[in-house]
Amino acid sequence: MCLRHSMLAKFKLTLAILVDIILEFYLKREKIMLQNKANPTINKSTGLPRKRFYRARAHSNPLSDSHFPVPLSPNHVEYSLHYPQLFPLADRTDTCKKIGFADIGCGFGGLLISLSILFPETLMIGMELRDKVTEYVKERILGLRVANPGQYQNVSVVRTNSMKYIPNYFEKGQLLKMFFLFPDPHFKEKNHRRRVISPHLLDEYAYVLQVGGIIYTITDVEELGEWMKSCLQNHPMFEPLSVAELEADPVVKLLSTATEEGQKVARNGGQTFQAVYRRITPAS
Repeated sequence: MCLRHSMLAKFKLTLAILVDIILEFYLKREKIMLQNKANPTINKSTGLPRKRFYRARAHSNPLSDSHFPVPLSPNHVEYSLHYPQLFPLADRTDTCKKIGFADIGCGFGGLLISLSILFPETLMIGMELRDKVTEYVKERILGLRVANPGQYQNVSVVRTNSMKYIPNYFEKGQLLKMFFLFPDPHFKEKNHRRRVISPHLLDEYAYVLQVGGIIYTITDVEELGEWMKSCLQNHPMFEPLSVAELEADPVVKLLSTATEEGQKVARNGGQTFQAVYRRITPAS
């Protein structure tokens, strides 16, 4: 009789534990569903952020003082925050893989997403000054990682001012490619110093690009296109790619199709102006 009572007690205990587990599961699921329902910024079907909740001004003033953390040097860039699956530990030795592509003023991240699939072994980062846009790209990357396990682990974004802090993120000769797609034209002559392509900034870009590295630029403003081309042409550490090299480069095709700006220009039947140049060793 005692044995029978003991077995019955164990059964009741096990049943109670099982009920608690099931109840906890359903409560958690209901909580997640309520959170998703209460968060209209996320598309329920795709899990990706809705762009209309992250709209911002087309451009920001790069000479204004913005407040965000900046690494003291390239050695202080926290790779584990940007690429957690590839760098699970906070400590990173100098022998580890480093960022190879930088999209300056990355906008909503269209080019980065395309490049991530095209170059899955290359680490890349977007540098964007607008806070809402940066947050959108972060959420977009996180959503894509969840929806596509194992993919998009090599891409990230950071809110920063690339006109001031490029040397804080990249070492000498570190980068393979830099992208400047549809930058702010700053039409007024007094504001030309705000342009992201200029003679003095090209000195910095030449420093962080390895010899053979490439700068890609594109705009739908002819005057700005001529300006960027002239700056690159007159700089002793850059030379233009040949027509054959441009046709063979798969990245060139993305310049006008991967970004929201490029797609808008195409829809309106607009014209674009490209300048693609290679980093070289200047003649002595």
